[in-house]
Amino acid sequence: MTEAVVREPDAYEAQLRDYVFESSEEERAVRVGEKETSEQAAIVARHADLFSRAQLESLETAEDAAAGDERERLARLCITCREGLVDAELAEREDALQNAMLTARVQWRGEELPMRAAGARLAVLPGYADRDQLGRLQVAVSARFNEERRELLGVRAALDAELSGEADAVARNEAMKQISLRDVHGAVSAASRATTAAWEELRERWLDRLLGSERDEVPSFAHVGWLRRLSPLADTYTRERSVPVCTATLGAIGFALENETNIRLDLDDRPQKAPRACVIASDPPYVVHLITLAQGGLHDYGVFLHEAGHALHYAGCDPALPYTFRAVSRDHALTEIYSYILEAISREPGWHAAHFGLSDSDAQRNAEATTFLEALLFRRYAAKLGFELAFWDRFADDGATPDGYAEALASAVGIRYPAENFLADMDAGFYSADYLRAWVRSAQLQRHLRLEIGDDWWRSSQTGELLRDLFREGTRPTSEEIASRLGFEPLDTAPLVAELGV
Repeated sequence: MTEAVVREPDAYEAQLRDYVFESSEEERAVRVGEKETSEQAAIVARHADLFSRAQLESLETAEDAAAGDERERLARLCITCREGLVDAELAEREDALQNAMLTARVQWRGEELPMRAAGARLAVLPGYADRDQLGRLQVAVSARFNEERRELLGVRAALDAELSGEADAVARNEAMKQISLRDVHGAVSAASRATTAAWEELRERWLDRLLGSERDEVPSFAHVGWLRRLSPLADTYTRERSVPVCTATLGAIGFALENETNIRLDLDDRPQKAPRACVIASDPPYVVHLITLAQGGLHDYGVFLHEAGHALHYAGCDPALPYTFRAVSRDHALTEIYSYILEAISREPGWHAAHFGLSDSDAQRNAEATTFLEALLFRRYAAKLGFELAFWDRFADDGATPDGYAEALASAVGIRYPAENFLADMDAGFYSADYLRAWVRSAQLQRHLRLEIGDDWWRSSQTGELLRDLFREGTRPTSEEIASRLGFEPLDTAPLVAELGV
């Protein structure tokens, strides 16, 4: 038997960079529909010596002996090695699940829609009853994979517990993120309650406008894509104009996206392309993919700006930083700040007036629509975090049940989410908490920009200068450190409540 290779931290980091690049490029190819089968398991196998218990022990020993930034760098390498060990164990099974879902089809009026394509179709299907029907069919197909999802979730949790020495999933994630998940949930739940009256008014007004007065009192989740697209406004916010308007928007704050050669845009429509936009940072700052699928409607613009925030962050990091501080983080709460702050430009009435020739009243109305969507998503994620905390609290006893999922989301946003969707809707590693911390932080940052630059922050080059300084630091700072620099306590939700309580 060949003895496992154990690398010193610098050599390990260099090899990790090669692995992440290869794995990310495979993920990108599958996600954008260039490939119909995932071969992540083969990539993991080629780099198997990166993820061994001997290597993890070596990194942990080095971490214990280090201090300051070097200790943090090594801590992140340890986290990555532990995650890689788990991924290596599960790669073949997760590939099999991914490939099965890629081949799954929804039978819809004589068509065989890929499961992903069915989700994209819901955003553009004009008939209310048709969306309900297609939504039910899509959930039924997705739910067929719940047993595999459940089994993988259980095995992953057990491996995480063994390697970290912490059996409790909540405590394990709190240690990694260096926060209290329950404190985050308490703060955002209080913010959600504080904005409930404003939300209910917005909700009724915009559900009527977007779904029609004959809608169900509590619509189903099948309409969320239609709502997020703001489809009745699609004639104003056309698919064709989304890229030029968004690049002009970024140019106004000092980012010429066409000159950012490290950012590679994928805007093409392919049958198997995932409808959810994303950024894949294969090798920041040198290779960063920005992937979107425009469908028409205001949502295209907000999503493009959101993902541009991620892309500019990764492409703007200092190449002299250690690779770990360019590409590896304890969580995603930092980079989500920058996506949220750029997406917030689409909530400025002046932006709507400037780019679409709208009257002040129409610009104000359409900007309000984006606030409606922002409030919907914030409240949904606050409820999701509460469900996920309860889910993991009882996981050892009940082995993954949907108890409370549908009820929590319906109470928070007034939309019916099917209980069968609870596993498909669960992002790994309490990502919901990362989003929520970013909502809080982005509102703090926006208030800071208004105080320092003025209400025209969204079209000032000073905003770009401030963001560039933050981007250069890569992934090294935590979200909470950014709060301190801005003069806020990490869980000060007052700016967010003011923003959503309009």
